[in-house]
Amino acid sequence: MRKLRWVMDGGGFWDLDISTPKTLDGLASPVPDNPLPLGLSRGTRLSRHKQIEFMQRFMHAHLTPTFAKPLGFTLQRVLTLPFSDNWNVFLLGQFNFQKFVSSIKSSKEIQVGLSSWLKTFQRHLKQKSLYALGFCSEFHLTPDDTILFGLDAYDYTDKPRGKAVLHHKFPHHDLTVEAVYPGLFVDKIGNYWDVPLSLAVDLASVTTNDSSFSYHLSGHYNSGSPELFENIQNQSAGVPPTLLPGLAFKSAFSYRKSIDIWRSEAAKLRLVQPYDIFLSSPHVSASGIIGAAATTAFGDNSVRAQVDDRQGSGGLFLEASRIKSSFLADLFGSVSFTAQHGNFQRLFLDLTRFQARLDFPSGFRFLSGATSVAQDLLNSQKPNLEAVQAICPNVTLSLQQQIVGPVSFRVDSGFKVDLKNLDKLIEAQEPVFAVEYALQVLGSAKAVAWYCPKRQEFMTELRFFET
Repeated sequence: MRKLRWVMDGGGFWDLDISTPKTLDGLASPVPDNPLPLGLSRGTRLSRHKQIEFMQRFMHAHLTPTFAKPLGFTLQRVLTLPFSDNWNVFLLGQFNFQKFVSSIKSSKEIQVGLSSWLKTFQRHLKQKSLYALGFCSEFHLTPDDTILFGLDAYDYTDKPRGKAVLHHKFPHHDLTVEAVYPGLFVDKIGNYWDVPLSLAVDLASVTTNDSSFSYHLSGHYNSGSPELFENIQNQSAGVPPTLLPGLAFKSAFSYRKSIDIWRSEAAKLRLVQPYDIFLSSPHVSASGIIGAAATTAFGDNSVRAQVDDRQGSGGLFLEASRIKSSFLADLFGSVSFTAQHGNFQRLFLDLTRFQARLDFPSGFRFLSGATSVAQDLLNSQKPNLEAVQAICPNVTLSLQQQIVGPVSFRVDSGFKVDLKNLDKLIEAQEPVFAVEYALQVLGSAKAVAWYCPKRQEFMTELRFFET
């Protein structure tokens, strides 16, 4: 669930790995866009294996449920093998409960007596297609260096999914090097794609200042022909050009400014710890980000900048077709508004939080549209519909409401304005509904159970130090 993570990080442009129950490690990457977003997540993230281990040990959740079509309802459990203080090995097992129940119901065998029923029950349990196994090994070489190896095996496919990740923390930067085979990507429609081999290197500056300059550099290499892993919409415009074989380099430089319009100075309840320290101060704030990004591509994927340019994305576009290379640069900007009521201390209705974010992924397209609209208005003419559409931002809205104690409900959705379709002028894009349980003893941590109707996916996760 991308939208419910790292709201403060980069105004939504530094796109993050998407949580999904399609894989045992619970992750898929967004199909790269041009020139934004920029690939990998910032900072280390608690692996799926560690999340389940934590829920088993400290939350008495012996089985973790997930749901995804057409896989169905599954149960997961992890076995931890601590070889040393800095080396852990995890074995994650998955049982397809829905498929097991369906096989029992569809069985035409007649069971007479308890022993006959148990034999049938055991026979169905031996079906290999009900199980999946994931192996994960994490090495903490130093306090700043982590290496992860993972291998997932599924009975319904002869292609195991492997991953190797190196993460290094510099004083003010995060470096991530990742190799995935095959890599799982999800496009804007919601379809999943397998790329035989995907390599990525990502360097991002890290800052917590309200006013800060930051930059993000990344390189991506894809090899092999992408294949459709799953089509949830029964529609596809073909393989996304950015997934075609080739090498791409991206860079982005931005300036961010955050201001507090109002922040409560009222005293909090004495001797009462907030359920989440990051959500314990009523306030109204705003932030903005402006920057520039560029993509240089070599190989079959170099056509992506050309395709985007023909669609009117704007920006500076250069192409050398003889050597299969292209360059695309553009400006971007974002404005967000956050309002919170309550300290998240009392038992009932002590937290109401709202956030709205307006993203302008193409500054050149926005400036061109704004100029055209201004000229039409000055000439007393009706503004061009395409120009008005060009200045419409991508909108993301989020609302969180405490229900009782540490339990809150959250809904998050993007919205698209399509002036050419009056029947669906405003359309919600991939809404996500979530129930969060704040783990008060950890200061700022929560267990999240979310459901995405568009992708028809349900998942339970742990989040630490996220707002």
